[in-house]
Order: sequence, then structure tokens, then C-alpha cells
Amino acid sequence: MTLDVWLLLGAAIVIAAVVSVRVAHRSGLPSLLLFLGFGLVLGDAGFGIPFSDPEIAQRIGLIALAVILAEGGLTTNWSHVRRSVPIALILATIGVAVSIVVVAAAVQALLGVGLTTALILGAVLAPTDAAAVFSVLRRLPLPSKLAGTLEAESGFNDAPTVIAVVLLSSAAQPTPSMGSFLLETTLELVIGGGVGLAVGPAGAYALRRIALPVSGLYPIAVLALSLASYGGAVMLHGSGFLAVYVTALILGNSRLPHRAATRGFAEAAAWLAQIGLFVMLGLLASPKEMPSAIVPGLIAGTVLALVARPLSVMVSAAVARVGRLATISWREQAFLSWAGLRGAIPIVLATIPWAAGVPGSKEIFNQVFVIVIVFTLLQGPTLPFVARLLKVTAPGEAHDLEVESAPLEELNADLLQVRVPTGSKLHGVEIFELRLPAGAQVTLIVREGRSFVPAANTRIRVDDQILLVTTASCRDQAERRMRAVSRRGKLAGWYGERGVE
Repeated sequence: MTLDVWLLLGAAIVIAAVVSVRVAHRSGLPSLLLFLGFGLVLGDAGFGIPFSDPEIAQRIGLIALAVILAEGGLTTNWSHVRRSVPIALILATIGVAVSIVVVAAAVQALLGVGLTTALILGAVLAPTDAAAVFSVLRRLPLPSKLAGTLEAESGFNDAPTVIAVVLLSSAAQPTPSMGSFLLETTLELVIGGGVGLAVGPAGAYALRRIALPVSGLYPIAVLALSLASYGGAVMLHGSGFLAVYVTALILGNSRLPHRAATRGFAEAAAWLAQIGLFVMLGLLASPKEMPSAIVPGLIAGTVLALVARPLSVMVSAAVARVGRLATISWREQAFLSWAGLRGAIPIVLATIPWAAGVPGSKEIFNQVFVIVIVFTLLQGPTLPFVARLLKVTAPGEAHDLEVESAPLEELNADLLQVRVPTGSKLHGVEIFELRLPAGAQVTLIVREGRSFVPAANTRIRVDDQILLVTTASCRDQAERRMRAVSRRGKLAGWYGERGVE
């Protein structure tokens, strides 16, 4: 196909995916299932677009996951998750280890596979997926501790599981001993966390002091810094995923210019990465091979959902309680167990052993694909019911208050900035004497580096910065009035001045 055809096809897929998000939101299903469906339709089972290279899929998948994690960090409210970080870190380390061991032991006993294959499958299935979890959970009024735990866990548990899968899939080496495995995992996490803690504050410091000529460059710079920390950590043999999440978390909670634009840009980039990632994974899957993976996939998924995940939550809660880090009730533990949705991350991780040529890795990929689809369909729509059944909802609490720095486009309004130049007749005019149209209002004045909300009798001075909010319908009228007063003073209308250019 020509480039023009690829562009048309890609644009059509993205538009269809965007529309499908609305369908997924209404049905309570994570949108990943619809995106995977698009990939399957475009692949062998539908239009026949060929794609069967696990190495390319792995590289694209890891980059897409880095972008998704960056968005997760940038949009995470630190004050919201701060109390939940200790238990989330325990779930992302000790909980992941418990899940890997339980799934591996059960799969080895029930399916008769080798130890290495069983451990790889356990490691691939260990991480929860932020995109899958919060496409459902954000509609639930959960207590902040519970929601924060799920949010932070999904951000932290990617790093140790990626390390585990890569080490277990290394074809040139035998399965590492437990001691070397723990040592290398710890070292990579420390390096990745260190890179994130270095790049995040340094990037925030630089962005606050470097005046970029165009506001649109700030979101690009923030995302680039996050991805730079990923690349830097990988080059230092550290965890790139932990680095990118920590960096983005720091940048997202720092006072940076154009934060609202940065958040919007990151969300758009993450959605595009998700659409591309899930469609690609759907293309990579072969429906003809799926029937043989259904039974082993259902067995492994059942063990994961009903045994491994609950046990990992129970052990993590016990460790947190003994260490006096957090106390989680049995109801919250039960909900955490059921809310551990799997999504793109396990499927991407399944491409790592496949690309490395590990025996039986294609079967692992097919089984993981089946597990993600079946158990997302089973768990996703039932989460609201389970939350109410366990009484972990907080209907009396308001949903998290979203504060945007400039959401005026949603109100069909504009923010005008007027600097009073030397010689302007605005000097000395009181606010009420501006006689602005009913849809316009002076909301803030910045004077000598200090901002304040003006009263009706506040006098405007030279060098003041006036921030004026106006509806779109009367913007032109407000602009003309400000120009007229600047030229002829408060009696501009009496002199026939209309502020026309």
C-alpha cells in the first residue's frame, strides 16, 4: 500500500477508536477491548494486513508504555496518592513476587510446563494496568486511600515485572539464581528511581526559569524530559519505567508554566499511544491459534484472579500492618484483589520471551491474550457492583475536585490580557468607569509583581496587567471599549471614540 493509503487507514482507525471510547464509557468496559478488536479485524481474521514480528511489537510496545506511564505520572495528584505510596510499593514488589510464585507453581502443577516457562507466565501476568483499571474506576466514588493505592500500584509495578520478564527470558543464560535475581532487580530499581529523582527536579527547575517563546513548547519539553529519563536509565542498566514514572510524577506536581496545556497534551499522547498499541497487539495475534490457548489461559487466569492476586494483596496488607505503614480492612483487600485488571502491559511483556526465542513463548502470548480479554470482560463491568457489595464506595464524599488553570474554552469564554502602556488614558480610571459589557469582567490585576482582585473603585495605573474574562459573544465589544478608554479616557463615548482599529 502507498503512504497515502496508510495515512488514510491510520486516520480512520484513530477516528473509529475515539468514537468507540464513548461506547466503552457507557458500557463500563475498558476501551482496550475495542481497540484490540480493531486490530483483530485488520489482521488475519479480517482485512488480512500481515504483521507477525514480535521484536518490532516489543519495541513499539515498550515505547508506547513509556508514554502511557509518563501521562500517568503527570496526571497523578501527589497529595491524593501520598498516603497510599507505602502499601502501593509493597504491592508492586512483595505482592508481585507472591503473584509470580503462586501462578508459576499452579501452572507447573496443572499444565505440566517447565519451571522457566511457568515463571515467565507468572511474571507476565503480575502487573496491573493503569489504563484498564482507571477507565472503570474513575466513575466510582471510592475513598481516596483505596483509589490512590490502585493508582500508585499500577504506576510502580511495571518496573519490577519488566525486569523479571527480561531476566527470565534471557536466552544466553540459564535461569538466574534467586540471590542474583533479587540483586539485579534491586540494582535496576535503585538506578531507575535515582534517575527519576534527578531528572524530575532538574527539569522542573529549568522549565520555571527558561522562558520559551511559544507556550506549546512546554508540554513537548515535559514529555521529552520524561522520556529522556527512560532512555538515560536504560543506558545505565536501570529501570526505565520507574525512571519515567518518577520523573513525570515530580514534573506533574511542580509549579510549571502552562500546566493545563501540558496535562492535555500528555493525555492526548497517551490516548494515541494506547490506540496504536492495542491495535498493533490485535494485529499481532492470530485468531486461528487462539482455540488451543483457551483452556490453559482460563486455568492460569482463574488461578491469577482467585488465588494469586488475593494472596498477594493479603501478604502485602500483612507486611504493611506489621511495619505500621498502613491498615487495610478485609473489605478493601477484597476489592483490591478483584480490581487488579490486566491490560496491554501483560500482552506487551509476552512479546519479550517471544522475541528472545524462548521455547513455548508463542503459546504464552496466546494464553495472555485470552486471559486479558476474558477476565477484563468478567471483572471490568462488575467492579461497580463489587464495590457496592463490599461497601467500599464513598457516596457521601464528593468526587475529586478538578482544577484547571484555563478551562475557558468549555465555557465559551476568553481570557484577555491588557498591559497599560505609558501615556494611556486608562491610568487613573476606576474599574466601574470602564463600563464593560455585561459579559465581561476584570478579574485580576498584576501590579509590581503582586496580583490582587480589584474592587469596583480600584484605580488602574500605568504598567498594570489587567486580566479580563469575557464571553465569546461580547469579546469584540469589550476589546473596543478597552481601546477607546485607553485613547480618550472614561468619557471616550462622549467624544465619539469607539475603539475601532
